[in-house]
Amino acid sequence: MRQTRNDVRNVAIIAHVDHGKTTLVDGLLKQSGIFRSNQEVVERVMDSNDLERERGITIMSKNTAIEYKDIKINIIDTPGHADFGGEVERVLKMVNGVILVVDAFEGPMPQTKFVLGKAMELKLPVIVCINKIDRPEARPNDVIDEVLELLMDLGADDKQLDCPFVFASAKAGTSSLSLDEQGTDMKPLLDTIINYIPAPVGDPDAGTQVLISTIDYSEYVGRIGCGKVDNGKVYVNQEVVIVNHHEPDRKIKTKISKLYEYDGLNKVEVKEAGIGSIVAISGIEDIKIGDTLCSVDSQVAIPFQKISEPTISMNFIVNDSPLAGQEGKFVTSRHLRDRLYKELNTDVSLRVEDTDSTETFKVSGRGELHLSVLIETMRREGFEFAVSKAEVIYKTDENGKKLEPMERCYIDVPDEFSGAVIQKLSQRKGELVNMGTANGGYTRIEFLIPSRGLIGYRGDFMTDTKGNGIMNTIFDGYAPFKGEIAYRKTGSLIAFESGEAVTYGLFNAQERGQLFIGAGAKVYSGMVIGMSGKSEDIEVNVCKTKHLTNTRTSSSDEALRLVPPKVFSLEQAIDFIDTDELLEVTPTTLRIRKRILDPTLRKRAGFKKNQ
Repeated sequence: MRQTRNDVRNVAIIAHVDHGKTTLVDGLLKQSGIFRSNQEVVERVMDSNDLERERGITIMSKNTAIEYKDIKINIIDTPGHADFGGEVERVLKMVNGVILVVDAFEGPMPQTKFVLGKAMELKLPVIVCINKIDRPEARPNDVIDEVLELLMDLGADDKQLDCPFVFASAKAGTSSLSLDEQGTDMKPLLDTIINYIPAPVGDPDAGTQVLISTIDYSEYVGRIGCGKVDNGKVYVNQEVVIVNHHEPDRKIKTKISKLYEYDGLNKVEVKEAGIGSIVAISGIEDIKIGDTLCSVDSQVAIPFQKISEPTISMNFIVNDSPLAGQEGKFVTSRHLRDRLYKELNTDVSLRVEDTDSTETFKVSGRGELHLSVLIETMRREGFEFAVSKAEVIYKTDENGKKLEPMERCYIDVPDEFSGAVIQKLSQRKGELVNMGTANGGYTRIEFLIPSRGLIGYRGDFMTDTKGNGIMNTIFDGYAPFKGEIAYRKTGSLIAFESGEAVTYGLFNAQERGQLFIGAGAKVYSGMVIGMSGKSEDIEVNVCKTKHLTNTRTSSSDEALRLVPPKVFSLEQAIDFIDTDELLEVTPTTLRIRKRILDPTLRKRAGFKKNQ
């Protein structure tokens, strides 16, 4: 007999990047009495790792729970970036409704459409929260119309179109149900959640069914599966069977050793949990996303969409440069392999494959940001390794035709820069699909472009728009190969010998192009120390000192003025490297180098390639 459990609500917060999801959760947590009145609370408390805090983005979805009017509200904060879209798709299986957060100035953006589309496919009720209502340039009335238009475009039914609108300032911790009211707290939003989001429904007397939607990992207990109890109940020491909708033959008998529910930001151990509860289960080694935990006598898997395939790959290689092992703590192939396979415990959109070489591992992900976050995390942990240029993953259709991944790219750019952006994207095999005006003197451009056409473009984009452009991309599917793209028009300046760069050598080299290093930097033969002004590579000697002569004056060296070197961020360096180059990543330094360090062997390889 199916029953409704009225003391629980499960809701996910979805939105475009930077529209205020995580800040909104902060406001709800603070007002629910989770923190002591004198407790110091960091901003964006849900973004728990350093990278999330620095970049201001959410990478992994997080669970939390608050009590309001004797009802437990489980809230899931989801990522907004397309690279982490796989996280959003899975999390929506756990909830009974969503809060769509939309910026009161920017309105619905590409990712808003993507995440809202996923919620509509699952027929989830939507509460629209117009956030940042206190922004001076806010235009809430227009944004309401834009959201309703978007709902109609996505084929919303009458109930979904009749969704409630809440107006909030997540930063100030206020919300109201009307634009004319000045909110004082988050109660209007909490009341809307309780009144509009349906309570979970299930059969408490049926066999257990828990669909695992996310995986957490702890050094102490191993893998932790998180999911919602759909039917029956789950309890400690219960014998269960793991089944999977996509793998009918896979059946694993196991036992639940520990069971947790969420309370505020903590996991609390419980003995049992009933329908509608979001639980975390530890002690099951082989658990993975999409698995259903069932009672032994009723083995029915819950349907679950497959996780999106990766579209881009890079080789992670053991560092073999002359400076290898000087800065990193973990440098061997065993360290690298163990760390990459460990990442698979929590990141389901990632693929790691061994290659013919024991020193090289092929790592595939959903985009450049996805892989650069992994690289940055590993270097902070003390790993030292090299990575190759990102390459897209091709497929072939039934006729043997080569297919490549395509992205739909949305760009908001000041009117005067739109020409430069269109020209660059067209050179990269982009196809202009749509162009119109956006708010405040901006042009909105929509392109359909191969994923590889965007590799290395973000740096150019920032330069071409003087930092004022906004670019968002969404994976659009596979299409026939569009032809070769020239990534880089310029060659590299390559160090001729190993040693330490000196001012005299750098002064002579800077006439040839833009330098990436300053005086005192360690260099080695084959290391890229700058960007050449011409299309071919040039070897320079930056360790060269001036010959001493009798007529030397004390002031002759003072006139050597060096242009400040260009210092790359990790993303810029990944963007810059060419197919015959590697990026050497250590905890303290990023160095670009040629794949073949020896100049003679490098020339030979170049001749062979051109034949």
